[in-house]
Amino acid sequence: MTVTTETTSLLSVRDLGKSFPGRRGRTGRRGAPVRAVDGVSFDVAAGESLGLVGESGCGKSTTGRLIVRLLEPTAGSVHFDGSDVSHLSASGMRPLRRHVQMVFQDPHSSLNPRQTVARVIADPLLVQGWGRTEARQRAAELMELVGLIPEHLDRYPHEFSGGQAQRIGIARSLATSPRLLVADEPVSALDVSVQAQIVNLMERLRRELGLAYVFIAHDLSVVKRVCDRVAVMYLGRIVEIGDKRAVYGSPLHPYTRALLSAVPLPDPVAERRRERITLAGDPPSPAAPPPGCTFHPRCPKAQAICRGERPLLRIGGPGERREVACHFPGD
Repeated sequence: MTVTTETTSLLSVRDLGKSFPGRRGRTGRRGAPVRAVDGVSFDVAAGESLGLVGESGCGKSTTGRLIVRLLEPTAGSVHFDGSDVSHLSASGMRPLRRHVQMVFQDPHSSLNPRQTVARVIADPLLVQGWGRTEARQRAAELMELVGLIPEHLDRYPHEFSGGQAQRIGIARSLATSPRLLVADEPVSALDVSVQAQIVNLMERLRRELGLAYVFIAHDLSVVKRVCDRVAVMYLGRIVEIGDKRAVYGSPLHPYTRALLSAVPLPDPVAERRRERITLAGDPPSPAAPPPGCTFHPRCPKAQAICRGERPLLRIGGPGERREVACHFPGD
């Protein structure tokens, strides 16, 4: 069951899955396939921001790449504005590229060092059939929109700092006036002070342009600031999803509580007094996930049913716009 209906959704993801071939051993045989994303479902309304959070390797970045079709899904579907785009050809995807764009984690590695900033930003427009003069003029407007000097269009990416390069990446993603941005850890490679500037920029752009975001991050404090709703992923699956006030205020899944207990508090006294939840061991391998609830080997509340039966997402409580996949949700 999902909280948001497809008829009101700009983006609708249903039972999305992605498996990668296992590694070859010394005998040449491949190991078990790696299930990076395993049955993920969620909706994003127009103008809404959904945060995908979780530990490294949980499948959140793979989910983002599946949405923009940088990767082919092995199961499930992705609907954008009511149309199934899960298996469109490259030519069929071209119209969609105007409306769905991506902001990458490392700004410098995502920008072509051999191209000027003008060409970097204008390239999506040239692909869509714009003339060079009009595309350059649009690039100058976007530079100003993201807080950079338009006169620097003829510089190269290496001449900019990390924060400035990320602003260029954001400008490039906005070139075709998209309706949805998938931001994959857009501030994790930046200094803390610069992170705040980029977060403020993305908040402002969302308000002014009416953008929808899928905001991927491991920093829950950043997600709390940017997003309306939060989806917590563990080993390729969503274990809790809902309004950020509910998820942050009273998390229902033990994994969500553990993640939130690691977020620093601004009050030093409260920081010293609160209880930190330390999870035992490391996440299991996605090539050999445990049966039942995949979190049960690390869960302090695990019981026999957790080891044998996979919990499904269900409404967290009466009247709640939140779902949780746990046999024993709550404290």
